[in-house]
Amino acid sequence: MATKIRLQRKGRKGYAFYSIVIADERAPRDGKFIEKLGTYNPNTDPATVDLNFDRALYWVKCGAQPTDTVRNILSDEGVYLMKHLLGGVAKGAFDEATAKNRFEAWKSNKQSGLAAQAAKEAEAKKAEEKSRLEAEKKVNEEIAKKVAEKKAVEVAAKAEAEAEARKEEAPVETEAAPAEAQVTEAPTSKEAPAEA
Repeated sequence: MATKIRLQRKGRKGYAFYSIVIADERAPRDGKFIEKLGTYNPNTDPATVDLNFDRALYWVKCGAQPTDTVRNILSDEGVYLMKHLLGGVAKGAFDEATAKNRFEAWKSNKQSGLAAQAAKEAEAKKAEEKSRLEAEKKVNEEIAKKVAEKKAVEVAAKAEAEAEARKEEAPVETEAAPAEAQVTEAPTSKEAPAEA
């Protein structure tokens, strides 16, 4: 019986996560399986993998063929490196303690590399946010400057209109006063001849 290490889809529509299983290659994707090795959730950043390392190593050594995605997952988890190191132990190139030390060194190096990459991404994100904030401040300053100029123009126009209104009101008052004086004088002169 040819066995495959493959993903079995779980989850809901638009939010899939997977079980990593050993199954007969003739079985349907979500059908019967021999053993569950772990889970894979690509929805998180970075993707979350929960793997039973020893059982995965056992099945790889037995000759189970992984799919492309599962091969990448197993490689990232170090299953293929451990298989390679155990092959070197079997050939007598080095002992098992050396193989474990090499594997632990690889694992710690990978963890430090991931931490450095995460720090670099965080720094880049912070720098991008800072530049975005500065650009937003510049835009806000330009808008404030335009609003201030517009208000200054409005205030100047209003002051001009008020000054013109004052100029127009002052001559009207001086012209109105003599007209009233003439009107008041005229009836007195007309009344005088009538009395005579």
